[in-house]
Amino acid sequence: MRAQRIGFCLIEGYAMMSTAAAMEPLRAANLFSDAPLYEIVPLSVAGGAVASSLPGAMDTVPISKAGDDFDVVFVVAGGDPFRVQDQALFTWLRHLDRKGVALGGISGGSAILANAGLMENRRFTIHWHHLEDLRARFDRGWLEHRLYVIDRDRYTCAGGTAPLDMMYAMISAQHGVSFARKISDWFIQTEIRIADAPQQASVAARYGSPPRAVAEALELMESHIADPLNLDQIAALVGLSARQLQRQFSKALDLSVMHVYRDIRLETARELLRSSHIPLGEIANMTGFGAQAAFSSAYRQRYGQSPREGRSATT
Repeated sequence: MRAQRIGFCLIEGYAMMSTAAAMEPLRAANLFSDAPLYEIVPLSVAGGAVASSLPGAMDTVPISKAGDDFDVVFVVAGGDPFRVQDQALFTWLRHLDRKGVALGGISGGSAILANAGLMENRRFTIHWHHLEDLRARFDRGWLEHRLYVIDRDRYTCAGGTAPLDMMYAMISAQHGVSFARKISDWFIQTEIRIADAPQQASVAARYGSPPRAVAEALELMESHIADPLNLDQIAALVGLSARQLQRQFSKALDLSVMHVYRDIRLETARELLRSSHIPLGEIANMTGFGAQAAFSSAYRQRYGQSPREGRSATT
């Protein structure tokens, strides 16, 4: 299996803590695997040593020589990300997007992606310090006050230690929850926070302390809204058969796995309808329904009204 190539484009003055919190789980994943799973590539616009928020610097590859053979590229920015108006950087990020490379923003990195026109009709987040400023400048996506948001091929987080949790979510989806737990234990992080952590209680508190596998499945669901996993994928990632997981959901929540998953996605859709002007077709895509007709049917079945009626009721 080919190691995933993960780039980190560092903006001068980037936060060292955020950068380490993003890179270290990937390094640990390589440590615990028989073969390397991730290739970590530090990048910058000009290349060479890039100064961080602390004394010291990291050597980087210039984006002009980096190519586009990446699985994900994260933009890491501290300080004032709105001052970054580098057209060469914007052009390169747009090129990566056209090539199908997933993009991410860490700390203030989301502001740079938004300025490059790469966050339209997306759910995303940013460090709380920049939240209101970005809301005032950008109204073509849905900015959430969350720890991290994974929306299809966009990975964004609030900075600080939030990249740890986002990377665990990414690793869990690719290599299983138990493998990601080994990494969190390695860093003595005894509780992996879910994406909604700043605003909501933990999965255990909201669902009444469900069994481990059910809680892990719920965490996977909440980080895969736009690109829903199927039952077999969820079961494999939590280390059970589909039948075993279904049985545990029925016992703990009196609902099937996919029923709960659909309700989580529909609740996100309802929040989007109430809090944004994003077109209904885009909301269908953002919540994993694809076709607007399928979304409208599921929404009406759940809430007793069409999505359009749900939106007009709040205006």
